[in-house]
Amino acid sequence: MKTVLILYYSRHGATADMAHHIARGVESIDLAQALLRTVPPVSSVCEATADSIPATGAPYASLDDFRDCSALALGSPGRFGNMAAPLKYFLESTSNLWLSGAMAGKPAGVFTSTSSLHGGQESTLLSMMTPLLHHGMLLTGLPYTEARLLSTQTGGTPYGPSHVAGSGNDRPLSEDEQKLCFALGKRLAKLAHQLAPQP
Repeated sequence: MKTVLILYYSRHGATADMAHHIARGVESIDLAQALLRTVPPVSSVCEATADSIPATGAPYASLDDFRDCSALALGSPGRFGNMAAPLKYFLESTSNLWLSGAMAGKPAGVFTSTSSLHGGQESTLLSMMTPLLHHGMLLTGLPYTEARLLSTQTGGTPYGPSHVAGSGNDRPLSEDEQKLCFALGKRLAKLAHQLAPQP
């Protein structure tokens, strides 16, 4: 069984919704399971202490979740063209795994949601790729064999799935956005099997 960790931060729910569609794609592949995990917010005033279990949604990620996965989908809303601080904060806690090479050779993909169509989706996706490259992970996007990349009038990029949430952050995922999320999950699960070390 291959486990695809879907690690995300979501403030208004859109990134979480994308994560669930990615999970469905993962679990469309035999012997693959999705593990949904989130990260707590950070405080701008002092070190925040969050409950160990969030009130709603996915559990908080642990370093063991990160280390033990077969593949990773990393998701964040866009913040001025960059990933959100809580996700970056978690990634900065993974130095020991970087030193040991625990993530090297594992497939990874990224996804994002922004309020506007030109709200920095691609730069946000690229910002999430950088630490994964440092970990030695093998990045995958969405190839143009996914026909919805050519027809979407909402989100969707070759760097990874994206969503346009609207100025009120309340626009639901379009069918194209849902299908592209599903495609990333399916792709990561297949790659996890293909890239698994041979006995």
